[in-house]
Amino acid sequence: MIYFNCDYTEGCHPNILKRLCETNMMQTVGYGEDEICDLARAKIRKACGREDVDVHFLVGGTQTNATVIAAILRPHQGALSADTGHINVHETGAVEATGHKVLPLPSTPDGKITAEQAENAYLAHVNDASFEHMVQPKLVYISLPTENGGLYSKAELTALHDVCTRCGLYLFIDGARLGYGLTAPENDVTLADLCALSDVFYIGGTKVGALFGEAVVITNPALKTDFRYHIKQRGGMLAKGRLLGIQFDELFTDDLYFKISEKAVRQAKRIAKACEDAGCAFFAPSPTNQQFPIFPDTALEKLAEKYKYSYWARVDETHSAVRLCTSWATTDENVDALCKDIASVMAE
Repeated sequence: MIYFNCDYTEGCHPNILKRLCETNMMQTVGYGEDEICDLARAKIRKACGREDVDVHFLVGGTQTNATVIAAILRPHQGALSADTGHINVHETGAVEATGHKVLPLPSTPDGKITAEQAENAYLAHVNDASFEHMVQPKLVYISLPTENGGLYSKAELTALHDVCTRCGLYLFIDGARLGYGLTAPENDVTLADLCALSDVFYIGGTKVGALFGEAVVITNPALKTDFRYHIKQRGGMLAKGRLLGIQFDELFTDDLYFKISEKAVRQAKRIAKACEDAGCAFFAPSPTNQQFPIFPDTALEKLAEKYKYSYWARVDETHSAVRLCTSWATTDENVDALCKDIASVMAE
């Protein structure tokens, strides 16, 4: 069975595994205060073009989202999110479990929300006579890329940033798949842009070459104070913190993070072309490592004999949208096989 259902089926990049073995018997202090974590932080700051950002390492995306949001919001405040957003759909109410409501907004087909939607939600709250009886919107949460593979342009991020500044909202960017977004040919956003246009974002490692781990980058000085307390309280302060530092130190050596991300996007483009050539439409446009083709159910039954994919949505009585996902480790051999079989099942 060949897996195209997600981007975290493999372990880690060989460079990381080699480094973990080389440093296995090394003694360091714990909780991310070791010299290797410091090296990783320095490399991330350099990649961001900012020496004044705080960098923290957490184990996984759901934990990161819940920790960041809980650290920012007061008890009566909530997070605006696309209705398809990860915190609203796929985290088992992790944010709500911290005591903060997710406030969903209708998303575009590719999973984005607009600055106008965020501003309208804020204005609807402050202009309601019963505003003190409702959860106060205080944070805008977006993913780059989105759950449906969409990318925010620099202009769209700038518009969101401007609205958040004007309305006193925080902007938090979930970067679980950030590498795959930044290396898409259609992308015009950089790490430096994310630093300038958000209060906090994170660089995903779990889905982009690491065994596990996310690197939180805090740009807003008001959010830096005591953040480590929140990491500890939410169970995210890894005792053997150097294991996270090693991984990000390797990922940010010689642009490895971006090289392996670009490879995954290139593989996904090959799959997208095979689907197009076979006559498939797409559920949502995606320039990233996630593709959402629509197949006849009969074709999907045949593909399922050899491949794992993620079911995405029912399109009509005989067609369904699925997600085909590549990763940093996706091989030419597996992509060749899938493309060939897509052409075959669609020709029958």
